[in-house]
Amino acid sequence: MFDIERWQEIFQTLGKNKLQTFLTMVSVFSGVLILIILIGFSTGIQNGVRSQFEQDATNRIAIRGGVTTKEYKGLNPGRYIQLRNQDFQDINRKYEDDLEYKTGVYNLWGGQVTYGKETGNYRIEGANPDQQFIENESLIAGRYLNEKDITESRKVAVIGNQVKSDIFKQEDAVGKTIKIFDINFRVIGVYSDPGGEREETRVFIPLPTAQRVFNGADNLRSLAYTIQMSDNFDDAVALSASLAQSIENDIKNKYSIAPDDTNGVRVYDTLEEAKKIYGLIDTISAVFWFIGIGTIIAGVVGVGNIMLIVVKERTKEIGVRKALGALPSSIIGMILQEAVFITAIAGFTGLFLGVIALNIVSPMLDNDFIKFPRVDFATSITIVVIIIVAGTLAGYFPARRAANIKPIEALRDE
Repeated sequence: MFDIERWQEIFQTLGKNKLQTFLTMVSVFSGVLILIILIGFSTGIQNGVRSQFEQDATNRIAIRGGVTTKEYKGLNPGRYIQLRNQDFQDINRKYEDDLEYKTGVYNLWGGQVTYGKETGNYRIEGANPDQQFIENESLIAGRYLNEKDITESRKVAVIGNQVKSDIFKQEDAVGKTIKIFDINFRVIGVYSDPGGEREETRVFIPLPTAQRVFNGADNLRSLAYTIQMSDNFDDAVALSASLAQSIENDIKNKYSIAPDDTNGVRVYDTLEEAKKIYGLIDTISAVFWFIGIGTIIAGVVGVGNIMLIVVKERTKEIGVRKALGALPSSIIGMILQEAVFITAIAGFTGLFLGVIALNIVSPMLDNDFIKFPRVDFATSITIVVIIIVAGTLAGYFPARRAANIKPIEALRDE
């Protein structure tokens, strides 16, 4: 039930300590504001990292040949390890039960692509149909590579949306013929990539076609796989790490690479990297929460101090109330209400302004590291609960002190 006299009393009491009340509210306000901004930027960092991983499948294992740096089994360092089709087939066969998508890749850098009078230089990649899922690509038009394209070594191409915009302009690309180094290829699809323009400046053709037409023999630039994901993230990370290590050992044994040579063959396990980075983000988020809540606690201590001053100044009044029959619970309720009021007003103001500030700044911070810093609804509710609890704790001890005042001693107080 709304008691207007109680609220009038609260405002009157706080009005007697204007400066202390204002400074205390500023302390709580700044604490909540800092917490909101820190949490918002923590979320922005998470979004930035997720967007980087979304460019390719998160559960990806990539293998690339390198140059040996150590002598091993009588072989000199400086050997280039060339991956081949047989390596791809061996890995597929050995780890078939654990693999989801798989592709070998043969690259041509700076491939000249021509359509009519338009010409551009793009990365040409011979790949298998699973490349679409490993690269996390979506079709805008047409279709992707299929098994018939592979088995028949067809001269077909799937082009990135940026390539389409560059050389086809507003014209439909599917069904048209482009020239790659003056060799005709029919465009069968246009794709988009979460990685944006940089990832959309590529042209994918069937792997056997790339190797045959561009004198690649059976060479591969890299191998790429995704693993079968389980419901448990930690189990998936463990499987991915184990698989990556096993594949690396197989290739090192086959090509006589020293076990401790990290350059001879390079295996990238994105799931393991994702776990490390997400763990780091969780740590950053925890630090941000710690700093923000610590600032709020400083403000709460201020609220507690001002409530102790209020109790001290109203000692005689509280004694009269108790002498007239006021229950300890009503005295405690009165003090708690004042403490929660101060904390809530300052806290909600900080929450409100913090959210507005993030909404204003968010569009300006869309980069690779921070994307869309914001505070979600669940976090806002959590902060509201923290504010209420903080206000209650700030007023509890002064309220107990007030409730324990003896009327006869209070009436003697000067």
